[in-house]
Amino acid sequence: MIDLLINLLSPLFIAMGASVADVGNYLRAVSGYIYAILILVALLIVVMVAAHFVAKKGTRHVVRWSGALSFSLALVLIVNLICYGPMNAIVSGVLNASKAEISDDVAGNSRAVVQEAAEEGMVLVKNNGLLPLSGDVESLNVFGWASAYPVYSGTGSAASGDNSSGVVSIIQSLQDAGYATNDELTNMYLKYWEGRPEIGMNAQNWSLPEPTSEYYEGGVMSNAAAFSDTAVIVIARSGGENADLPTDMYAVQNGTYDVAKSGRVQESVTANYGYTNGTFYGNSYDYNEFDEGGHFLELSHTEKDLVENVCAHFDNVIVVINANNAMELSWVDDYDEIGAVILTPGTGETGMAALGNIISGAVNPSGKTVDTYVRDLTSTPTFQNSGNSGNHIYTNTADLQKMLAREDKTYQGVVSFVDYVEGVYMGYKYYETASDDGVIDYYSEVQYPFGYGLSYTTFTQEITAFEQGKDTVSVDVTVTNTGSVAGKDVVQLYYTPPYTNGGIEKASVNLIDFEKTQLLEPGASETVSFTVALEDMASYDSGCIKTAAGGYILEAGEYAMSIRSDSHNVLDSRTFTLSADIDYSTDGRSSDKVPATNQFGYAESPMETLSRKDGFANYATATAAPAEERYLLSDEDEGVIKNSTIIRYKPEEHDDPDAVMPTTGAKNGLVLADLAGKGYDDADWGKLLDQMSVDEMVTLVNTGGWQTAAIDSVGKVATSDCDGPAGLSHYLTGATGTQFPAEVLMAQTWSKEMADKIGDAMGQEFASANNYGWYGPAMNLHRSAFSGRNFEYYSEDAVLSGIFASYEVNGAAKYGVYSYIKHFAANDQETNRCALLMTYLSEQTLRENVLKPFEMVVKNFHFDSNVMGVMTSYNWLGNVPCVSNADLLQTVLRGEWGFVGAVISDYDGSYGYMISHQAILAGNDLMLGQGMFETNEFTNLDSATTVTALRQASKNILYTVANSGYYADASASQGGMSNMTKIFVALDVGAVAVAVALEAVVLLRWWNKRKKTAAVDQ
Repeated sequence: MIDLLINLLSPLFIAMGASVADVGNYLRAVSGYIYAILILVALLIVVMVAAHFVAKKGTRHVVRWSGALSFSLALVLIVNLICYGPMNAIVSGVLNASKAEISDDVAGNSRAVVQEAAEEGMVLVKNNGLLPLSGDVESLNVFGWASAYPVYSGTGSAASGDNSSGVVSIIQSLQDAGYATNDELTNMYLKYWEGRPEIGMNAQNWSLPEPTSEYYEGGVMSNAAAFSDTAVIVIARSGGENADLPTDMYAVQNGTYDVAKSGRVQESVTANYGYTNGTFYGNSYDYNEFDEGGHFLELSHTEKDLVENVCAHFDNVIVVINANNAMELSWVDDYDEIGAVILTPGTGETGMAALGNIISGAVNPSGKTVDTYVRDLTSTPTFQNSGNSGNHIYTNTADLQKMLAREDKTYQGVVSFVDYVEGVYMGYKYYETASDDGVIDYYSEVQYPFGYGLSYTTFTQEITAFEQGKDTVSVDVTVTNTGSVAGKDVVQLYYTPPYTNGGIEKASVNLIDFEKTQLLEPGASETVSFTVALEDMASYDSGCIKTAAGGYILEAGEYAMSIRSDSHNVLDSRTFTLSADIDYSTDGRSSDKVPATNQFGYAESPMETLSRKDGFANYATATAAPAEERYLLSDEDEGVIKNSTIIRYKPEEHDDPDAVMPTTGAKNGLVLADLAGKGYDDADWGKLLDQMSVDEMVTLVNTGGWQTAAIDSVGKVATSDCDGPAGLSHYLTGATGTQFPAEVLMAQTWSKEMADKIGDAMGQEFASANNYGWYGPAMNLHRSAFSGRNFEYYSEDAVLSGIFASYEVNGAAKYGVYSYIKHFAANDQETNRCALLMTYLSEQTLRENVLKPFEMVVKNFHFDSNVMGVMTSYNWLGNVPCVSNADLLQTVLRGEWGFVGAVISDYDGSYGYMISHQAILAGNDLMLGQGMFETNEFTNLDSATTVTALRQASKNILYTVANSGYYADASASQGGMSNMTKIFVALDVGAVAVAVALEAVVLLRWWNKRKKTAAVDQ
């Protein structure tokens, strides 16, 4: 019966974002109640039938009515038991959530900020003088199906008001800028394929709709030529959560792409493996859209035909790349007719308005790229070892897979791994270093460098002051607008450290800071000042070349500080020299609470890591696909996995014999509101926590799915948390706010001021919606252009990501919003993310690249006046899940960096390893789920170790909520009856009242009828 219901209901819930495993778990959790309802239905039928044979004529209706009303009340009771029992977390999450009603003035501010961000974030990467268009151009032919259906964002947690009525389209943008557009073309695209193909969590449609050449026959192109001599071509690409972009489109279009059908996924749980559940519909039966070796980030056959056709008919062509991932764009230089190219990643609700203004010249573009645009994405150092091209699944784990599938129906069927073979040389750091070392011909590999972008004016940048202090270097840069129109410029400051062949790995070019100027009129100048801490240029010596146990070290030698127009082109530079090494491994850097030393030896990659030694001599072997033996899981790691998963995890094995059972259930008379504004170490926290029961702690820890639970003993109100990086979105209620741009577009502004404005606007929306918990921003890295979630992350560069996120988080915190910065850590691909993805990398790579953005946000946050949180990731570091990694969450995050607050998991789908007990012991306080899985159960609540960990997790959650906007108004946060309880009390009382009234009516009518019958008989 339950399996039948799962099959019947799964399509409905999957469409809402749930997985088959989730649906199965929900139904199994209430299976006893379902059977109880079926028994009641059977009893009701029996009563209805028996009444005919047993009850006297004239009283049968009373029996039947009484039976029906009793059934109804029993059904109400069961619904109450379900909603306050196994489904409490979901139901309370919906009913206790804020209505998310955002005021008009706040929404209006957000829309203005979104447009401003796009005006500063769109990047002009090619311009032969075509832009801005001359004043005599009044009409535009807009080609490309995506011109009618642009990409505004991504999917999953970064989707918000994407389809709201106020969204500004490409066509509207151009028309608002004063251009007439060709309706014949637009209407053709609107009718050709309605709506963007869905890239969902469990299935992905990778189709690229585009009318074939035949659609442009019959006078379409001649009509267009008569309409205008200028054309715009729009090419778009989108990604989504839970799926990386296909690196083998030939397999997708031929139906051989899905790993779940390859025999490598445990057969009983193949429905849980949705990473490669891709479909594709071509535009013609006469040809394939992609040849063998083709990938999603190059043009399809039909798109190539479109470009060829447009360039054959028009001499003035503008290309708009509406893509959240860096595409291969060499083709734009193959046509002289293509005079301009603009990068417009997901623009959010109003951001597309910037496009028309940039084309007309009303806005001077000032955006810069946040990724390196290479000519061949299949030749990058990470290609063979990332995303679905690096879909590396162990081949000797059949027994392990069977055990996991048997113990947990949410398990995704494989055991997987990924190696960060590039080491510290991610993105531009490889290309710039290889170029400086004479290993590559730079522009044969790179089309647009990191930090590249054109303007309608020209600037000069000059270092006008430079000073080396004891602990800092100060640099003043004067920027002058030497052109004829007003514009903004970005000052990009990089450093080049000394490198010893075979020594600590170092890139030759490293971004360390940036500033964007104000709008400079022609001839105007602005001086930008930087003060850089020397310790921020230290390298992490994970190989213990110069340190005893790993650590940061600033090596002696000559350092160059350069300002560049992009990562490749130097505008001016200065040097300074250190006479001796500065070793931070013992006393730490000034920003460290505890010195950083090696903690993650178990995550060191068994594969060779790319090294600069001898001119990247090991490039071919380091970046190759893994050898056959790499696909064999070691016996040691298999044992560790068993002990860390539902197979063999035993809470009692983690007991501390010296632990003391904390006080519970005390009557100290405190409520959480009394602690609002008090420090983390205030003695009253201990008194408050003493009041909680163990069951309340378990509820608080396990009920973290878009909410935190109400706790009566301390007067804590229920609260709601929301996604996401691009705007407010509540998964359970469907409430949304303004759709902000993709983080790619945000970062392309290269503006700290813009980052603060975005954070400020986001904070205002969350506060206006009375929702102060924000699952964002996200700051994983664009390790590969094919990462499905690149739209949700800023850049390939850690420093750019960290600076932007810091301003955004602090901007939102002003309104009492606590940001859960995510995903901590190394969640740089979607493929296999919940399938025991064991991530291997050097500790230098981990600290200098992967952890760096998080470190910067934590260290730049104002913990004295605000609160923030951290969200862990699904993947593992080596053989330890990030959700239960004490080295990551306790030693580094809290110990080294000084983080104070709550750590939450990513969505708790169990997956065989998201074990609540293991998580809280490691410092993950809150599970983003409903506490419905076996892995959420606490089986040793008589353990002092367990209760102490529950108490600590509860403190971190309570501290975060109490110091947020929820408790800014003490009178509104005194606890009391929750909204859910109010609703259920009203409904229950109403149901009982109706039932009693109906029963009274039935009995009264029966009594009156009986009296009349008796009178007649007399």
